[in-house]
Amino acid sequence: MTEELATVTSVDGDKVTLSSQIKSTCSGCSQVDSCANGQISKALPKQQLKITIDIPNDCQLKVGDCVVLGIPDGELLASAGQVYLFPLLGLIIFSGLGQWLLHANILNQEIISLVIGISGGYLGYVFAKYLQQSRKHTEKLQPKILRVLAKTSEQTC
Repeated sequence: MTEELATVTSVDGDKVTLSSQIKSTCSGCSQVDSCANGQISKALPKQQLKITIDIPNDCQLKVGDCVVLGIPDGELLASAGQVYLFPLLGLIIFSGLGQWLLHANILNQEIISLVIGISGGYLGYVFAKYLQQSRKHTEKLQPKILRVLAKTSEQTC
């Protein structure tokens, strides 16, 4: 389970708005002072991610509470695989089809073969986008409140 800390910014009935700091991996690297990416991440202002989700029945939340959000790792990896692999597979398969049509003398111009390959990549993208927007898939990727952390004076989310 991939976890992230968030702070409750508002509670509205059965919905809660959470805010989380977007973290850059550059801050933990030993080369941060000599790396261009590290310098850029230092110069840019910190960004906040805000999300509104349903409050679980057993949670009593108030503004300022720190919570742990979670998303199942398997669903996250499957989603990333679809987004990256489907367009790539479409490009490869349709490019192979275009080349086969060209060598079989069904097509007489290589540009048509190229357009077929690019079309396959685009179709893979459209298919991945369709799968990502399905209601069943978006519900699986919706963050869930795993636990509420005890609030201490020095604690920051």
